[in-house]
Amino acid sequence: MKIVSTSVKRPVGVIMIVLAIIAMGVISVRNLAIDLFPEIDLPIAVVATSYPDAAPQEVENLVSAPIEGALSSIEGVDTIQSQSQSGSSLVIIMFQNGTNLDNALLEVRESIDQVTSFLPEGANDPSVLRFNPNQMPIMWVGLSGSDIANLQNIAEDQVQPYFERQAGVASVSIEGGQDRIINLELNRSAIQQYGVSPQLIQQSLGGANQSASAGAIQKGDKDLQLRIDGSFDTVDDISNTIIRTPQGAQITVKDVATVEDTFQKNGTTLVNNEEAVVLSVLKQSDGNTVEVSDNIIAAIDDLQENLPSDVELELVVDTSQFIKQSINSVIQNMIFGGIFALLVLLLFLKSFRATIVIGVSIPIAIVSTFVLLYFTGETLNILTMGGLALGIGMMVDSSIVILENIVSYRQRGHSLKEAAIKGASEIAPAVIASTTTTLVVFLPIVFVEGIASELFTPLALTISFSLIASLVVAVTLVPMLSSKLLSKMTEDNGRRYWFDRLLNRVTNGYAKVLAKALKLRKTTIAITIAAIVGSACLVPFIGTAFIPEGDQGQISISVETPTGTSEQKTLEITDQVDEKLKEYDDVIDVNYMTVNSSDASFSMMSSGSAGGSYTIQLVPQDQRSQSTDEVVQELDEDLSAIAGAEIIVSAMGSGFSSGDPVQIQISGPEHDVLEELASQVLTNIEDVEGVYNPTTSVSETQPEMNIVVDRELAAQYGLSYQEVMSQIQLGFTSQTVMQYREAGDEINVRLIYPEEERTTINDLENLMIQNQQGTQIPLLTIADFEQEQSAATITRSNQERQVTVTSEISGRDLGSVTQDIENILDGMQFPSDEYTYSIGGQAEDMAEAFTDLGLALILSIFLVYAVMAVQFESFLQPFIIMFSMPATAVGVFGGLFITGQPLSITAFIGVIMLAGIVVNNAIVLVDYINILRERGVDRFEAIMEAGKARLRPILMTTLTTILAMVPLALGYGEGAETQQPMAITVIFGLTVSSLFTLVLIPVVYTYFDNLSERIKKVFTKKA
Repeated sequence: MKIVSTSVKRPVGVIMIVLAIIAMGVISVRNLAIDLFPEIDLPIAVVATSYPDAAPQEVENLVSAPIEGALSSIEGVDTIQSQSQSGSSLVIIMFQNGTNLDNALLEVRESIDQVTSFLPEGANDPSVLRFNPNQMPIMWVGLSGSDIANLQNIAEDQVQPYFERQAGVASVSIEGGQDRIINLELNRSAIQQYGVSPQLIQQSLGGANQSASAGAIQKGDKDLQLRIDGSFDTVDDISNTIIRTPQGAQITVKDVATVEDTFQKNGTTLVNNEEAVVLSVLKQSDGNTVEVSDNIIAAIDDLQENLPSDVELELVVDTSQFIKQSINSVIQNMIFGGIFALLVLLLFLKSFRATIVIGVSIPIAIVSTFVLLYFTGETLNILTMGGLALGIGMMVDSSIVILENIVSYRQRGHSLKEAAIKGASEIAPAVIASTTTTLVVFLPIVFVEGIASELFTPLALTISFSLIASLVVAVTLVPMLSSKLLSKMTEDNGRRYWFDRLLNRVTNGYAKVLAKALKLRKTTIAITIAAIVGSACLVPFIGTAFIPEGDQGQISISVETPTGTSEQKTLEITDQVDEKLKEYDDVIDVNYMTVNSSDASFSMMSSGSAGGSYTIQLVPQDQRSQSTDEVVQELDEDLSAIAGAEIIVSAMGSGFSSGDPVQIQISGPEHDVLEELASQVLTNIEDVEGVYNPTTSVSETQPEMNIVVDRELAAQYGLSYQEVMSQIQLGFTSQTVMQYREAGDEINVRLIYPEEERTTINDLENLMIQNQQGTQIPLLTIADFEQEQSAATITRSNQERQVTVTSEISGRDLGSVTQDIENILDGMQFPSDEYTYSIGGQAEDMAEAFTDLGLALILSIFLVYAVMAVQFESFLQPFIIMFSMPATAVGVFGGLFITGQPLSITAFIGVIMLAGIVVNNAIVLVDYINILRERGVDRFEAIMEAGKARLRPILMTTLTTILAMVPLALGYGEGAETQQPMAITVIFGLTVSSLFTLVLIPVVYTYFDNLSERIKKVFTKKA
């Protein structure tokens, strides 16, 4: 081959190209974003609308339903879901895969604009947002000190702006602390005495606290701008604001209200049981998680120097720590894998120089891969890095085969250059063909849709890039280095003699087994079929799973108290939780707790229910004997005894899966019936083995007092419905009337009645409603009161009411649990055909991914056959080689059964990889049998000779691939759990397939050769 001879003849040129690639690789690595998983771009849009003080049913009928109707006609919409809860509506639009979300968002905004005018008067304009699973906080920073009110100011004025200026930071939100607020507590008797209304007080304040421009006047040759500044300078100005009564008298605000300059608590936030303000940091969508984290850590050090001595900034949770540990463990596994591969080469080649030739080719191939990853816009994550780790063993395959052929020429006495050129050129076409068979199996993964595609297309690209890079290195750098370094390969001084003797024994033993197999062909076939059938029987014991998640050491505890529970009562319950958590101090690093969180993402996730949430960071994995899941199980048992709240303990995952492992969605028209069905389903699935923490979306109800105003009677008293409603709202909630500015801060000023006048039903019934003439009547006169329980959240899917029963799983695989649940649901009696169920969550994602990957596997097998048919220019020869694939099932199912791993998506990817790897050994074997037969060697002798001659390279390539994956298969280090099933599948599948290939393929070859001869005879007779 010309490229080989050019590389050998121009070593300086090759070295300079290699150095250029290394330089580009270093720059690429520096600029590659580092994250845990590839960026997931799911086509999901969210429409959020607030409708203050509206009940869930009103929100559903007046806001959610019209929005759903407007959005349902948009092209490409797959599912529309809505959540209606007190005061807010959330509509989630899921588009079909492949939809251009930018165009879809434009259509969503147009549809929303058309329906906005039909929404109720009190509803705010809907906001259309792009859903991005990456837009979760990447770290939380705690600000603690003695004065909690001062902490809020420091957080807002110093810390938040400084953090937001750091590179890669999108936004920083503040949780906990206190906001300054000015309350005007109204005095009912004074209001009645002076005959003023709250509306009049609001108008007086708004009119007095104003600034305006009044044009300009001339002074000499200059224009002076006229400005009337009426802004309040002090809180006393608010107290002294003049109110003109309907009777014409002048009074001030302090005559009818008590002015309180106070603080409002934004819930309770504790870090390690100390009250603190917590700042959560979101990165930009294209930001590098690790880089942003490093920038924030540096910013913490900078800020700490300028903060008061009693104020401390500390890192609460940093998700980049797990990413760094995961990437480091993958790199460590790559290094170990590379060392194992080189040791195998050293044993077989008996030469340090030859091993160095291969050893140099690995890092260069890896660096080249980084360049290709950079230009395709991928990130460095545990899947792309895992692809490199998996590919290390395969990377050296091409180089091994070429080097071994060069060595054989060298040992026959050829010169250095001649051996390098002839040896590499002779075997290069076969190497290119075998690499192509490995590459083509990844092509169908590009056509897979959904989350499997989002996660594993980068893996496929990485392995493909590394194999292409290693192939180029094998046909250029390896021959060039061989022509310089293999000067002593002709000598054989007996080193590693013990290994040669071992290899000879293995070869002789294999020759005997092969000879017997060729004599007992039917027995060989029968044993193979029995092994495949036996392994298939293991499938029910293996089970199926979605994607194994790494042990991140993060635990979430949700403390859900009944709706309406006071903060004080919730704190009493969290105190009990804190007492229990003290027993786990040896494994807990940081404990971050919020009660009655004002954070939007928390209230969205908790479905608006009251209570608190804990985020717990455990100590690193190597400093504790228990896994995160084991700690979760213990905590769950310990906390289950606490009464007064529903406490759910769960491990925090990586966030790439769609919700809980099992989601049972029950749809139908009547909410009461759905609630009853959900209760039945919950009771029935609780007994299923593996079901853990089952919950229903309607388990939380909200007590409601429904005020029914008699409009005709109200009109007789000179009151409109609007006037009654606004006075009730003011009577029981505060009303912000203006903003007071002081030292650059804007402070809300609100009207509010004393707390003792707005707490009981009696206060509500006796609330005095005033008409425009100043006459007052109690609310009881014009309204009836109905107390009822209503759903705290009403969920709909595709414009139909829906309730969801969710469950986590523990101690059992997802597939088996889902199957048992489906059997239970099939046996349940639903009231009518209007009520249906479907299973979603990870179970649905897993089923869809398995279907897609199954089709990808079939297509991969066809493509491998196509490549071999082109290589051999025969339809029959590739068919013989394909018989090495069925035996792979024995290794795959046996390996998963032995290691106790379920068949997950990552294991399935391993099976697809095997389709391209296992045929390589058979290609080498059949190709050499054909070469020998063309030389006139008898078929039996050709098979025996080829088997013995090709055993050595087959063992070398198989062992390097297997041993390079052993560190990954052992699951050593953080985050290795994700790639572990893939490595196990490849190791066991390749090992068993190689053993069967060496014996089964020669037997199958004889059968097909006989068939070929018979067909030839038939056609010869006809001729």
